Amino acid sequence: MEVIRPDQPSKCLYHKDKNAPNPHGECNVKTIQKINPNILHLIGNTPLVKLNRIPQSLGIKCEILAKCEFQNPGGSVKDRIALSMIEDAEKRGLLKPGCTVIEPTSGNTGIALAMGCAVKGYNCICVVPDYTSPEKQDRLKSLGAKVVVTPCLPVEHPDGPFLVAERLSQTIPNSIILRQFNNPHNPMAHYNGTAMEILDQCGGQVDMVTVGVGSGGSAAGIGRRLKELLPNCLMVGVDPSGSTIAEPPSLNETGVTGIQVEGMGHDFNPTILDRKVIDFWVKVDDKSAFEMARRLHREEGILCGGSAGCLMSGALQAAKQLKEGQRCVVILPDGVGNYLTKFVSDYWMESMGFMHPVNTLNHWWWNYKVSDLKLSLEPMTISPTLKCMEVSRLLKKEKLDVLPCVDDKNVFHGLLHATNLVNQMLRNIIHPNDTVEKVLSQKYRKVTLESNLGELSHILERELVAVVVEEIEVTPPKFKLLLHSGDLLEFITDSKRDHL
Repeated sequence: MEVIRPDQPSKCLYHKDKNAPNPHGECNVKTIQKINPNILHLIGNTPLVKLNRIPQSLGIKCEILAKCEFQNPGGSVKDRIALSMIEDAEKRGLLKPGCTVIEPTSGNTGIALAMGCAVKGYNCICVVPDYTSPEKQDRLKSLGAKVVVTPCLPVEHPDGPFLVAERLSQTIPNSIILRQFNNPHNPMAHYNGTAMEILDQCGGQVDMVTVGVGSGGSAAGIGRRLKELLPNCLMVGVDPSGSTIAEPPSLNETGVTGIQVEGMGHDFNPTILDRKVIDFWVKVDDKSAFEMARRLHREEGILCGGSAGCLMSGALQAAKQLKEGQRCVVILPDGVGNYLTKFVSDYWMESMGFMHPVNTLNHWWWNYKVSDLKLSLEPMTISPTLKCMEVSRLLKKEKLDVLPCVDDKNVFHGLLHATNLVNQMLRNIIHPNDTVEKVLSQKYRKVTLESNLGELSHILERELVAVVVEEIEVTPPKFKLLLHSGDLLEFITDSKRDHL
């Protein structure tokens, strides 16, 4: 086969002589603002895009229009409220040079505030729950913000994001919490901005708008303005399973306790949320949200985040009642860049049970069970009451990198990684006499003796170990043993001859 080389002589007919024919043809370029004073001037006026393949595949008759809020310079709808709240605080004399902005946030509001603070010269501290994606945390740091990570705990818990932020504000001079959940300039940004953009872009014809609830600002601001100007426009609230915001309360009786979709849903009702503007609510589970987000990538070319998948899934359910010629606008809050290690990753989707590994290479051993491996029935474990200095000696003596922590009732507490122990000791986060519970990792993958080796192989491609438990769904899990890649390789190499 002949190779077409990339360094062949050019055949382009262009010549700088103005009298020569122009081979490039005519090009119509949209006129845009030549020079903006700073990046904050690019907030708002996000595009509205018609969806085609997905609505058609579901038999939706109306137009589905996506408001692409990830086109804001900070990457999300939260840019609008951050600028609004900062400018209000400046006007009231609460923000001055040298001040520090503090905010409890799942990431996007923090990124928007950090961007505003970077431009205006303020310090920024964001208190984020531990489920916040690594990408969001890295963006915050890149914008100069300090990131404080807390467990995802209720509002009133002293170690949760809200009270940690309050304590920081009391100890840091000239600091302010802008309080996105309470600040009236949050919904005002949408009342004066987002709602009017939608109305203008649709030429005044909007029959349904679908919103979610993070802080509650977009639902309140867009809902109030559109209800004033278009009383017959339906406002649909989308709430993830595991949240308790939807009405009537019976909708929230899903049996789900956690939410994997970031930036949506709560176990409390934000102060600024006006649920009176919502005509009805739709609940969407995590799996449906992430599957829809991935469909938006593949079938519409829209690289949105997981909350956008949640909103679009809810919108498509609600839009079934609309007719041809009507319009449903869906807010897409943020983009895919914050979630490359989460729902974009097949491995992460598998780890959450939203996908199942496929035997694409036709491995003969794929459907064998974990119980078919040569298993050690007396694995080495450590107690949660063991001191860090004791476990460091044990790791050295046994030449181990990881140990399972199990109590006297065989309940699994987590994994102790030697690297975590060293890193946290060097950073003075833990001390030799602290118990190992302070340094245990809760990031691990579980299997049972009935799990197939295909699933195990996908785990051991990424993880140092897999944790074998009695039952996957039981929390906290009952421990059985750890599996390493060598356990799987031994089975494959020892058994392959028999198989062949």
